[in-house]
Amino acid sequence: MARFATVVILCSAAAFAAPSAIHALASRVEAVRSAEPCVIKGNISINTGERIYHVPGQEYYDPTRISPEYGERWFCSEADARAAGWRKARR
Repeated sequence: MARFATVVILCSAAAFAAPSAIHALASRVEAVRSAEPCVIKGNISINTGERIYHVPGQEYYDPTRISPEYGERWFCSEADARAAGWRKARR
């Protein structure tokens, strides 16, 4: 009987808390969707293993492809890229 009462109490609490939790989650999702996309490409050199980032307008920005499975990633700012140990591409 105690187990049934515990289940009822937990379900009641979840039903009470769920609407506010869903609203908070929806607000966060919308904030992420409306944010500017991160456009700085963090690429790892095949030849040297060096971590290099490319910004829009640089010579190799467009042909550079990001492969997260190899540790490559996107950055939202050059400061973020430098803080993570990446250097800016020379061209």
